[in-house]
Amino acid sequence: MPLKNCTRVTEFILLGFRTTRDLNFVLFLVVLLLYLLSLIGNGLIIIMVRVDRRLQTPMYSFLSNLSFLEIWYTTAIIPKMLANLLSTKTTICFYCCMAQGYFHFLFGITEFFILTVMSFDRYLAICHPLRYTVLMTMRVCFQLSLGVWVGGFLSIFLQTFLVLQLPFCCSNVINHYYCDIGPLLKVACGDTQLIQSLGFIVAVSVILSSFVFTVVSYIFIIVTILQIPSSKGRQKAFSTCTSHLTVVSILYGAVFFMYLRPTAHQSSFSLNKAVSVLNTVLTPMLNPFIYTLRNNEFKVALRKALDWKAVGLPKASQVVHGDKQCSWIQHKGACATLH
Repeated sequence: MPLKNCTRVTEFILLGFRTTRDLNFVLFLVVLLLYLLSLIGNGLIIIMVRVDRRLQTPMYSFLSNLSFLEIWYTTAIIPKMLANLLSTKTTICFYCCMAQGYFHFLFGITEFFILTVMSFDRYLAICHPLRYTVLMTMRVCFQLSLGVWVGGFLSIFLQTFLVLQLPFCCSNVINHYYCDIGPLLKVACGDTQLIQSLGFIVAVSVILSSFVFTVVSYIFIIVTILQIPSSKGRQKAFSTCTSHLTVVSILYGAVFFMYLRPTAHQSSFSLNKAVSVLNTVLTPMLNPFIYTLRNNEFKVALRKALDWKAVGLPKASQVVHGDKQCSWIQHKGACATLH
């Protein structure tokens, strides 16, 4: 069809998962629950880092950046996905689709940068503990945090600009539940070779380079941990890294499968849709639990914040007599023995 005779698309149809109406309702409830858990968990991390001074360190600053990113990453995709699961008209306006695709990749690329910086932070903390506070100051932490967001913006900006210039007039049906770049380019009428090449360059330079940097960092970390003489010290050092390693493994595994495996361009979009649920729905919900369940500092801070005594009673000074602990409530002048 000659491009001059075609009518520009004003909205797209998202095919979604092509399931029955009853199954769509079940998916709606499951995705809604996971989305709410993701918002609550990531929001709780941000709040705790802000209100507890003991958590205002570079490690938790990067973690709160990751939680902030996860909130917006899921919000760019899931609300529209939930609406389409309950609707017979699964459409999205042209510019809404462009914005959704842009923010999806902006937050996705930024997440790789944040996880890379977090691995660098763990490398300094474990391999150079005596110099850590000098090397990783809050000023450096802020600069790195700003850098990852700027890097994510610049990495995807040109590709998004070129996609906006493409004519969409042959078809408006996208075989996905959000505006992913692959299915979107399939329905474009113009030449997409430049955009695909640019996307491949960005994917290789960002994903592979961050993956290699993270792997190298953890090689040095593991070597350093193995040199710790006591088994308790080795276990404590490695426990600070297991959460990050778990998140990295899930994220890179899913992304390598969808975008960087040799037959990725030949695989069905249905398979990619199923795997992408891992990144857009499940992982953002799991991250807060992965990072906090094994983190004693965060659990202590959370228990302190939820302590009912901190709400209704004045602060108590603790004194210990032998094996008994007394809590002095100053305004009552009474000492209660706690067992």
